[in-house]
Amino acid sequence: MKAPPDTDFSHESKALQGGGDVSLDLVLPPLSVGVEWGLERTQEALAFLDDPHRSYPTIHIGGTNGKGSVAAVMASVLGRSGKRVGLYTSPHLCSFRERFQIDGRPVRAVELLDAGGEVRALLAEAGLTFFEAATVLAFHLFARAKVDVALVEVGLGGRLDSTNVVSPELVAITNVAWDHHEYLGNTLSAIAGEKAGIIKPGVPVVTAETDPALLRIFRDQARAVEAPFHAMDPAVEVQELEVAPRGNAFSVSTERWGELPLISPLPGAHQAGNVALALKCLGLLPPFLIPDQEGIIEGVAEVQWPGRLQIENRPDGTWVFDVAHNVAGVRALAESLPHLGLPEPVVLLVGIQGDKDWRAMLPPLFAMTREAVLTQPPSVPTERRWHPLDAAGAVEARPNLHILPDFAEAMEGARMTAGAGTVVVTGSHHTVGDALGFLGILPYAET
Repeated sequence: MKAPPDTDFSHESKALQGGGDVSLDLVLPPLSVGVEWGLERTQEALAFLDDPHRSYPTIHIGGTNGKGSVAAVMASVLGRSGKRVGLYTSPHLCSFRERFQIDGRPVRAVELLDAGGEVRALLAEAGLTFFEAATVLAFHLFARAKVDVALVEVGLGGRLDSTNVVSPELVAITNVAWDHHEYLGNTLSAIAGEKAGIIKPGVPVVTAETDPALLRIFRDQARAVEAPFHAMDPAVEVQELEVAPRGNAFSVSTERWGELPLISPLPGAHQAGNVALALKCLGLLPPFLIPDQEGIIEGVAEVQWPGRLQIENRPDGTWVFDVAHNVAGVRALAESLPHLGLPEPVVLLVGIQGDKDWRAMLPPLFAMTREAVLTQPPSVPTERRWHPLDAAGAVEARPNLHILPDFAEAMEGARMTAGAGTVVVTGSHHTVGDALGFLGILPYAET
């Protein structure tokens, strides 16, 4: 597997924003922003800290799309069931603190500073990359907080991702789609093989992948390490789905809790599928972690996962923020938008990283609208930036395009073009995070 630049571990140079935040360079020492595959450095650093990741149960979540949503749902349900829950995800939108959540909230700045101070010298001496250091910091933070359980999202791939040092109670793999294929493999089977690398001996594994060939890869790996294997199809599990601007109403049939009527604030059929996968996983946990029915219903209803079809009605008009950053993601966005009753006209504001397959992403995005603005998110590192003008000329069957590389100008231009209608901001976590920051919208209210 080819070692990429620091692909999805973005915003590492961005200041921590929001009330009480601090500069990132006060938390972590200077670090390489590249990726060096392997678990040895992470394991050695954790050993110096007495292996904090082994002081609490973990659940490991991988896959291409939806893994953060699945982790967030599980964390919310476990929290409503009385557990102290850690949640480690990446990348963030506006603040580095978002990557480390305890009891449903990003860790406070003072806690991050204290924990960073305790491990800063070790992280510098260990020669870790940025993501490796963030992973070690997450495990240390959760041990300090004495969490009952931690949900750990894979950063990139799985087999050689630094999160793969955990010995989890359960493994979840959402799906396999084209993303990072220049690093993980040139076929879906190769990508699936990398993601299957988080399957552990004897540990239950659950997947919502439905492609028979890819399922076979997961099933064969599970069989090889004697891991109980469970596959589910969200299209079958989710019933009576109603998608609305403020979320989904649907039911899920479960073996453990029977038929569950659910309301989720995360809109879109794909998010209902993510909830169904999360519930399947929760039902297979060890008895001391299995939530009750009340905790499930309340936890699903209260989950927070910003930047996923996030709708904001403001005095200047409606805004929708969605971090779709690959072809499967933009297709899910396109399928969901017509169900949201958004004020017309709908104008797209799109910023995609240069290392993404924007040639395949743009057509389904353009099919949504008659007007689109292509821009350059300012937080994208220079070496990973796309060229909006070149992209506009490379894609046929396009709507009326406005090429505004300056992000502030693009935000204002999209709003002016939409009038009292809707601006949909999408293409990457950078684009959504920068837009939220521009508008002064905090992904999580400060505590």
